[in-house]
Amino acid sequence: MKKLTALALIAITLVACKKETKTITRVDPKTGKTETVTVEVSSEEAAKPKAIADSSGIYKQKFILEKGTTYPLVSYQREIQQLTSPDGKTVSGTSETTDEMSITVNDFKDNIYDLTLNMVGKRMSTTANGKTVSIDTKKPAPKEDNLKMDYIVSKGLAGNKLNVKMDSYGNIKSITGFDSVYNNLKKAIAGTVKDTKQQDAFIESFKAGFNEEMLKEQLSKNLKLIPAKGTKIGEKWTTSEDIDPSGKLKQTLTFTLVKVEDGKAEISVTGVIPSKSDKQSQNGMTHTMSMGGSESGKIIIDENTGWLLNQNLSVKTNQKETLSDGKQSQSMTKNSTTSIIINPSYK
Repeated sequence: MKKLTALALIAITLVACKKETKTITRVDPKTGKTETVTVEVSSEEAAKPKAIADSSGIYKQKFILEKGTTYPLVSYQREIQQLTSPDGKTVSGTSETTDEMSITVNDFKDNIYDLTLNMVGKRMSTTANGKTVSIDTKKPAPKEDNLKMDYIVSKGLAGNKLNVKMDSYGNIKSITGFDSVYNNLKKAIAGTVKDTKQQDAFIESFKAGFNEEMLKEQLSKNLKLIPAKGTKIGEKWTTSEDIDPSGKLKQTLTFTLVKVEDGKAEISVTGVIPSKSDKQSQNGMTHTMSMGGSESGKIIIDENTGWLLNQNLSVKTNQKETLSDGKQSQSMTKNSTTSIIINPSYK
């Protein structure tokens, strides 16, 4: 009987210590790089509620973030352009931009996350005619005079922080700390822009494109990825936004929840940039321009935290311009392929 009791105790101990594994994406605090690692968790931890939860076949997204953890939010964009002139000659160029950001969880109270948005750094490069020029806030200033102002502005923004309040469903309640960013940027440009009125004018112009409303919209697009009402596997939903100032031309994107498995939710994205044409005549000459395009890609979300692991979209546009006097005509075409990737180091 004693032997049986001993065996039962051993069995209970083995069950209690049983480990499972899960895959997480995080920022390495020592290197600052994004890494995806597999970690051991207890059965109790594995049984915790999921951020991408299934209820009667309907999946909803919420955020279950860990206090003290920093989550990556790096944006990378690469555009390849190819221009064909009227004489048939073709030239191409490539531009790349990386905005490195991350978000640290300070606290979670009354269903509100207190977050710090870290503006880590920026890299930009352009390649054309076999020559590449670039700026990198983690490197010395470029030698090219036409790049120095871009470098000064980017360097002035690097290292700044903003405070974000977000509920557990990804609704951004507020973003504060912009005045500090504007003041730091003004100090950064003061060595180059001596006139205080010009400094103020520059900051006012910068505010128009970098403010709470703009950043709320950007963060919402990057984080709140499944409709609030939820969706089923294979179900589609759409979003629409203006792609020209008049509001007459809109781009509609269609999203589909493809699968939720292995700790990840995958969403496919397709869209069409509607064709647009414009024709103007003056002094016997007619100028015609037409363009259109398409978009496709996928989004991957962490099932356990609700955080965006990776977004990889490809946007292709085609543009043609023609100038004619009624007898002869000349045409020029521009084709571009743009890759928009969030957290490019994700594998």
